[in-house]
Amino acid sequence: MAKRTLPYLLAESAVKYPDNILLWEKIGDRYEGTTYSEARQQVHLFAAGLLSLGIQKGDRIALISEGRNAWVIAELGILFTGAINVPISVKVDELADLKFRISHSGCRMAVVSGSQAAKIKAIKNDLPVLEKIIVFDDSGSRSPDEITLQNLLQKGKDYLEHHAGLFEETWQGVEENDPANICYTSGTTADPKGIILTHRNYTANVEQACSLLPIPEWYLSLLILPWDHSFAHTAGIYTLMKNGASMASVPIGKTAIETLKNIPISIKETRPVFLLSVPSLAQNFRKNIEKGIRQKGSKVEALFNKALKAAYSYNGLGLDRGRGWRAVYKPLLLLYDKILFKKVRENFGGRLEFFIGGGALLDIELQRFFYAIGIPMFQGYGLSEAAPIISANVPKRHKLGSSGTIVANLEVRICDEKGSDLPVGEKGEIVVRGENVMAGYWKNEKATGEALREGWLYTGDLGYLDKDGFLYVLGRFKSLLISNDGEKYSPEGIEEAICSSSRLIDQIMLYNNQSPYTAALVAPNKEALLRHLKAMNLSPQSELGQREALKAIEQEIGRFREGGEEAGLFPGKWLPAAVAVLGEGFTEQNHLLNSTLKMVRGKIIEAYKPRLDYLFTPEAKDICNKQNMTIISRLEE
Repeated sequence: MAKRTLPYLLAESAVKYPDNILLWEKIGDRYEGTTYSEARQQVHLFAAGLLSLGIQKGDRIALISEGRNAWVIAELGILFTGAINVPISVKVDELADLKFRISHSGCRMAVVSGSQAAKIKAIKNDLPVLEKIIVFDDSGSRSPDEITLQNLLQKGKDYLEHHAGLFEETWQGVEENDPANICYTSGTTADPKGIILTHRNYTANVEQACSLLPIPEWYLSLLILPWDHSFAHTAGIYTLMKNGASMASVPIGKTAIETLKNIPISIKETRPVFLLSVPSLAQNFRKNIEKGIRQKGSKVEALFNKALKAAYSYNGLGLDRGRGWRAVYKPLLLLYDKILFKKVRENFGGRLEFFIGGGALLDIELQRFFYAIGIPMFQGYGLSEAAPIISANVPKRHKLGSSGTIVANLEVRICDEKGSDLPVGEKGEIVVRGENVMAGYWKNEKATGEALREGWLYTGDLGYLDKDGFLYVLGRFKSLLISNDGEKYSPEGIEEAICSSSRLIDQIMLYNNQSPYTAALVAPNKEALLRHLKAMNLSPQSELGQREALKAIEQEIGRFREGGEEAGLFPGKWLPAAVAVLGEGFTEQNHLLNSTLKMVRGKIIEAYKPRLDYLFTPEAKDICNKQNMTIISRLEE
């Protein structure tokens, strides 16, 4: 029986699907494919090149690159030698943070794209263990410790001519419980922790993912999420590879904005069957769709909203789609689909069947929207420590608002603070055990002991299971709002609902730390707010304009309060009674979003402590307070 390792996964797929396209990458003005057999050959050359440089089993090698063919070739090349890949996000810009990851893991080499090489060069003199830097893109000038990808592949070719037998022994000698990756956490509250994921962690999770969602070999996905994260690793790269399917990359622009602009172009060109997404991307997709509808005029916009309502009624929560009284909406929905929704889907290539949502919690309203237009966004749940998939909604079985059903061969418990099991429907900590659960944290026995107890992974997430076996994830314990009477509530659902339903609010963070009421930090959509004022012939420099802008923001939030059109979705005490409008949003650049685009709440609270303190003063409860009006006056700056 073949070993359950990632090298064997590629080897088996290359035999089974030799001529299928594994990798699509844009070269010049069109996408070109690399077959499974061609990819295997490149991986062998890369691995052999590393062996020629003295890499041995258990060595660590950092990989810092944007998603591209070479990323997959490099990771598998590292794994074929028995070494351990340390994937690092290209978004780690702080040199101290980068140095910590490379130093802590003890990387002998670093594999980098041309755009990331400068970071390594800037810190290498303080990394005595780092011997070589392998650069994908030849810049022309190199130091003695640098080698280009082409040179490495040539070294690999020479090595295989003389040591083919040794090479086969090496990669076949990799064991399923050997570490494959050390994936570092974002380190939002302390030094990042290095999650050790073994070959079996990954292959087990691939099997688990396929137990919920079979992947036909004709499937193609455009991988728009960071490839270094375990979500793209498992749900993208290796699940596709296991099944003979294809993955495509987004061309990397000169800036992050340029790369983002390439996404819709690549979607149309590659025509993916499914996409992996996170809430922030989903919100952007929705806002672009709605913008396109508005541009067609008020009549089309009104018709689109009617169509959405009809679809919401027909779809229900998914499990009850089209059942009972809902069936009366089917003829109407077929008409709306033909004249409206089908045209929206064409902007996604015309073949897109669904999204798989990960990362932060996905607002149910956002799920309803994409379900209505015929591209469901199925929420899943996982964490890197579980490689990462724990549960997911899938086409055959889904329930909107939930995180889906549990993958096969994984035990899940809901526990109270003492670790005792809670019955169905009661909220507690999600605790899991299975072959996908990490081996531990690299060089951190204390953190390992806190997370892993008798083989069970304590996730730190609050949730419950319903009678149908669907998991509901309510948020991180550390993120919970805590009222002055000790009651706790997860803010993510409220935040996502407000952002996804509002044109004027891009981001919102709720705050309540045993306070008399809940407050909020709001990052407005400046362009939408300025358009709103222009339509009323008002200027943000005038007091009247400032008041109108702030009242418009308040009205958006007010939709969820008593008397509003979304009243009853959330308890009133957790809706903000005071709001601070921000002049700058939360971004990766200001370190208030992490690499998976989640808010770093601790840092946000620290950064805006004076504003938060002010929100609990009497004058701050009036949204038209002096601080907010000052921020609005600077909208055009």
